[in-house]
Amino acid sequence: MNNAMACRGDIETMAHRQVPPVRKLDNQGHVLSNAARLFREKGFEKTSLKDIAEACDMLPGSLYYRYSTKEALLVELMRRGVDLVTAEVKMALTSSDEPVERLRLCINAHLRALLVDSDTVYVLLFEWRALGPEAREEIIELRDQYESLWADILETMIEQGVIQKGVDGRLLRLIGLGALNWVATWFDPKGAYTLDAIGDFIWKITIDGVINQDECCPRF
Repeated sequence: MNNAMACRGDIETMAHRQVPPVRKLDNQGHVLSNAARLFREKGFEKTSLKDIAEACDMLPGSLYYRYSTKEALLVELMRRGVDLVTAEVKMALTSSDEPVERLRLCINAHLRALLVDSDTVYVLLFEWRALGPEAREEIIELRDQYESLWADILETMIEQGVIQKGVDGRLLRLIGLGALNWVATWFDPKGAYTLDAIGDFIWKITIDGVINQDECCPRF
């Protein structure tokens, strides 16, 4: 009887050790936000899972239970970044029936996604080279899916005559997204330029540079 009870106690102890603290692991956003901040501040290579666990005030074993490797955490973080910006732009796209206004809203949505969760998007933009071949292929596919959304938006506007005749849609997408993404590297919430001011300036350049002036456009 004593041996049976002891055995049962050992099993219960092992089971207890294998179950991670629910409170900590349920807060995935907290883990990913801290990971993004540390990856941005220290770089992916110099940040350990132990560093991230300490920043989250959790035991390293609890973090290892969910993310067996640092790369797995980075991939999850990048998925979150792509999902975030995709959802913002899709919402903007359906919020207006007017083609020019839709473009303005989509530009601002992309910009807002970059700057509201800037650590996450910064990591997405600049740490993908740290991924192994398989993980990199997945993230590049997600990126391409997002860029195809923009390709459809711009090609539709070219067909509608909203964008000036002769503008190369692919080149416009590559340069436009590149310029928008770079804002994440220098934007300071306490700096001289607000999110609205940046959006307005980008829109003025867009109107003057590629929008057909015969269309009715809001100006600033």
